[in-house]
Amino acid sequence: MADNREFRHRRLHSILGVIPVGLFLIMHLMINYNATKGPEAFNEAAGFMERLPFLIVLEFLFIYIPILFHAIYGVYIAFTAKNNLGRFGKFRNWMFFLQRVSGVILIIFIAWHVWETRLAKAFYGAEVNFDMMANIVDNPFMLFFYILGIVAATFHLSNGLWSFCVSWGITVSPHSQKINTYVTIVIFLALSFVGVRAILAFA
Repeated sequence: MADNREFRHRRLHSILGVIPVGLFLIMHLMINYNATKGPEAFNEAAGFMERLPFLIVLEFLFIYIPILFHAIYGVYIAFTAKNNLGRFGKFRNWMFFLQRVSGVILIIFIAWHVWETRLAKAFYGAEVNFDMMANIVDNPFMLFFYILGIVAATFHLSNGLWSFCVSWGITVSPHSQKINTYVTIVIFLALSFVGVRAILAFA
């Protein structure tokens, strides 16, 4: 019974990391990329999202609750998993280890990002716009912290996609898993470019 429950939890953790959390990350990066076109383009894109009906309900159902479950269960996995890095220094073993490290980084980064943006708006009436982000990353340490958080997020999603395809039986053979490794590396590089390029536009 306990094994079945853990299996279901791991499956739920896996799929929530891709849908809706992964899709939200991609959408968020694409919206932020409008900053490369100037403040007006970013403010228009961000404003469109802010004007969605029932926004707070959508955020809780499709962002906050899934992220909370994924994060809490991810911490459990991170601290109970056996990585065997010293004994098995293979590529996938390292990816397994870095997935857990990036997850812990993301918990810290997301909590801080939500505090600086969404909660600042809720508690202090701050406007989430180009100027807000520009003020945040004007500090070199915060700029580095945001770049680290973005790269951790894109890696976590990309490497998580590889694991998702294996655990859900999409890539079963070693050959298909090898191809998927290359595909997810391309996804990681592409999303990282979009995210880092966007944050540098604010700076």
